[in-house]
Amino acid sequence: MNSYDDMNSMEQDVIREVGSIGTGNAASALSSLLGTQVRMGLPVVSVLDYNAAMSAIGNPEAIVAAVMVGMKGDVSGIMLFILHPDLINEIIGILLGRNFEDYSQLTEMDISAVNEVGNIMISSYVNALSGLAGVDISLSVPEIAINMLGGIMSVPMAEFGYQTDKLMMIRGKFIIRDVELNSDLLMLPDIDSLNYLMKKLVQSNE
Repeated sequence: MNSYDDMNSMEQDVIREVGSIGTGNAASALSSLLGTQVRMGLPVVSVLDYNAAMSAIGNPEAIVAAVMVGMKGDVSGIMLFILHPDLINEIIGILLGRNFEDYSQLTEMDISAVNEVGNIMISSYVNALSGLAGVDISLSVPEIAINMLGGIMSVPMAEFGYQTDKLMMIRGKFIIRDVELNSDLLMLPDIDSLNYLMKKLVQSNE
C-alpha cells in the first residue's frame, strides 16, 4: 500500500476488530480507575483526510485536550486521543469531586488525571493491536496538550503529511453514569508500518 486509501475491505474489517477489542479493554480499565461502571458503544472506524477528521470531531477553533503517544518497535507512528470539556468534567468530577468552566481552572492534579485517562485509552487499543497482530509496540511517555482543535491536528499533519493526507479514526461513545460522551482516537502508523501491520493482521485472521 502507498496510502491509507489502499486498504481493502478485509483490512478495514480487521482494524474494526482492533477497535472493538480496544474499546472493551478501555471500558474495563476506566471502570477500575473511576470506580464506576463505564460502557462504550460499538466504535466506528474510518479512513479520513485531516480536514474531514477535524470536521467530524468539532470546530477547529474549539479548545480541546489531547493526549499523544509515540509508537516504536515493530510499528512506528503516533496515537492521539481527543478529550472534549464534557468528558473532562465527568472524569475530574468523579475522581476529584469538582468541575471547571474554563481550561485555565484546571489544576496540575486535574491535568494529570486527564492525561492518565488518555494513556489508558491509547494503551488499550495498542494492546489490542499487539495481541491480534503478534507485534511488539513500545509507547513513549504520554504528552498532554490543551489547544484549539486545529492546532492539535497540525501535529499529525506535520508528522505524516509528507507521506499521506489520511488517518485512521476510531470514534465511539463512553457511557458513564448513563451520560453519553464522545471518544475520538486517531491512529497514525507510518506507511511502512501500515503495510507490515496489515500483512500480520490479515494473516492472523485467515
